[in-house]
Amino acid sequence: MPAVTSPEQLFEHELQDMYYAEKTLTKVLPKLAEEASDRELSRAFTSHLKQTEGHVANIEKVFRSIGKTPQATPCPGIEGIKKEHDEFVESSSPSAEMLDAFLTGAAARAEHYEIAAYTGLVSQARALKEREAVELLQENLKQEKDALKKVETISKRILKEANGSTGNGSRVSSASGQRARTRS
Repeated sequence: MPAVTSPEQLFEHELQDMYYAEKTLTKVLPKLAEEASDRELSRAFTSHLKQTEGHVANIEKVFRSIGKTPQATPCPGIEGIKKEHDEFVESSSPSAEMLDAFLTGAAARAEHYEIAAYTGLVSQARALKEREAVELLQENLKQEKDALKKVETISKRILKEANGSTGNGSRVSSASGQRARTRS
């Protein structure tokens, strides 16, 4: 990576990082939706995929607004979260319920990462007086915050169910959940 010597270069680098992260998530979210045995969680992943595709489009607009070609730079943060998922599924052979609980935690970690990244990007865009970039990045940030709230709500319910506090009427058959886990 060339030396970053200006705020504009730093903004472009951070934008490339998030472009990579969002493009990676467009590939990962369908797999997570398939792995989840909880219907609400699966639907949340599918719904967030549509939003993530919009985030990619917004980042591409930001690149164009600053006169740059959209380009991705590998994002160690999102790769680490992805690696943690893969290793957990591989080494733990979790039950459908435990996989769902793990998936909500992994989703929350990804959302926190994205929220932090977009918060920084919005601040940088403001400092650079890039109004269009600020608006587009704030839209992504708001959707990430909403997604985090949703996954936290689902997580609370799943964890209560795992602890036997409520019924688990929202699960698909365990055979379906088992089948989804073996495909990843």
